[in-house]
Amino acid sequence: MLSTFHKIFDALTSAERGAFKWAAGLFCVSLVLTGTNAFYRSTRLAPAAGGSFTEGVVGQPIAVNPLIGAESEADRDLLEVSFADLTELMESHQVSDDGKTWTVKLKLGLRWSDGQPLVSDDVVFTITTIQNPDARSPLLTGWQGVTVDRVSEGEVRFSLKAPYAFFLDNLRTLKVAPQHIFGTIPAANVRLSAYNLEPVGSGPYAFAGLEKRRDGFITSYRLRANPYYAGDRALIQQFEFRFFERVGDAVAAFNRREINGLGGIGTAEVDALTISHQLHQLGIPRYYAVFFNLAINPALKEPKVRAALNLVTDREHLVEGALGGYGKTIAGPLYPGLEGYDPTFDQATSSVEGAEALLDAAGWKPGEGGIREKSIGKETARLSFELIVPDIDFLVRTADLLAQNWRRIGVEIKPVVMGTAEIASDVIRTRNYHLILFGNILRASPDIFSFWHSSERFRPGLNLSLYENKTIDTLLETVRTDFGPASRERNLKRIQTIIGDEHPAVFLFSPDYLYASPKNLGGFEDTVVASAANRFDHVNRWYLKTARVFR
Repeated sequence: MLSTFHKIFDALTSAERGAFKWAAGLFCVSLVLTGTNAFYRSTRLAPAAGGSFTEGVVGQPIAVNPLIGAESEADRDLLEVSFADLTELMESHQVSDDGKTWTVKLKLGLRWSDGQPLVSDDVVFTITTIQNPDARSPLLTGWQGVTVDRVSEGEVRFSLKAPYAFFLDNLRTLKVAPQHIFGTIPAANVRLSAYNLEPVGSGPYAFAGLEKRRDGFITSYRLRANPYYAGDRALIQQFEFRFFERVGDAVAAFNRREINGLGGIGTAEVDALTISHQLHQLGIPRYYAVFFNLAINPALKEPKVRAALNLVTDREHLVEGALGGYGKTIAGPLYPGLEGYDPTFDQATSSVEGAEALLDAAGWKPGEGGIREKSIGKETARLSFELIVPDIDFLVRTADLLAQNWRRIGVEIKPVVMGTAEIASDVIRTRNYHLILFGNILRASPDIFSFWHSSERFRPGLNLSLYENKTIDTLLETVRTDFGPASRERNLKRIQTIIGDEHPAVFLFSPDYLYASPKNLGGFEDTVVASAANRFDHVNRWYLKTARVFR
């Protein structure tokens, strides 16, 4: 066959041979292109395992231990990647008809990162240790009044004193601790264990080592994909945390490509990033507001004064001026997107003329320096207030912008900038303020009882406006025990409407959590997370490499 072909080819003229070679070459190219095209049509790019990722964190890990919670931002991040929460470990859950008994069935074959079985005894041990006063766990408040019992090796039962519709959030935030590691340690000594920095966990990554300087500063924390993780195994095989003393050092390391991820940055740090990157803007259920102390200043007890201050506040201007545009306006007590949120609160507008009309109608007239005043009883009251402000850059900017904004209607605020620890111990504890610019950190549920129920007006409650309304109290209590989504949503909307009408605070904004990463990082799809550490909720899906697979 080949000899015959060779004779035919030899018989061709030089021009015919050239044409034949050209046609043969064209045929081969077409064959390759057709095959390649067919391959690409029948396959798709998919995430592939491999690669390493380095996260930059400002601060230090103190104890990566679910029994005592997170004492630093670094702890919270490491807990999230090292330990699974109970909802990741459970196969299913059931709630009794009265809403007071929750039974959780664990997945089969669960194991800790050291290969030891993870069973219901670990769950019981975790809760009972948190509840032990000797452990001094900051998580105790969330588990008071809850009894936990072992049903079987793979099943555990929680008994509540009263039904709680949002108890699943407790399970979602519970990181289970290994009894075989901590069970022989007295609860009072849990904080002294070496396993606080060398955790045996159940999360997508397992501890592999750490490095520290001679002065004890931990510089890096190495982890590897955990083969015993209850979910899909992490695609990125090696994960490292690098720790920095200052945010400027972390930004410089990012620009040198020594770290791949950097979160919790502000607008100044975003502007300082000089290399190509992705900037993820994550929403977190939190908001900042100016809370009125309704028990101290007689002027603030007047509904029209509070309504005027709400009406004049230009929230869009605050987001641009204080947050650089990285945030959303908030005009009510619920975070947008949470169950029961009323989107009509997104439509709040500001009006100087409307605010002035409200104050005029209430008898507040311009006095010395243009500040409004009027007689209340035997005293002349002025719309001049001290505003307590945490010493945080964007909040200080917010206070300055608010002062300019409110001055337009004859209201004076004098910012008093203080450290957050001092505010907590000397101001909030005693409720000694007229106005305070502060934040409410919500959960993934719309349970805002601790912020607005009248029983929370004083320490350790979080009702910073000392707000008291019997209807609101009843609604907040009902929402907590109502397992019906439709009726719960109706009550949540009523709560927003009533609080919105009474103006116990000026709701301002919710800052975005900003996270910088390489452009080739895939799988980072979250847009709203419960907390900053929850950016790692699906870290096992992150990927740096891809491969073609058949459709």
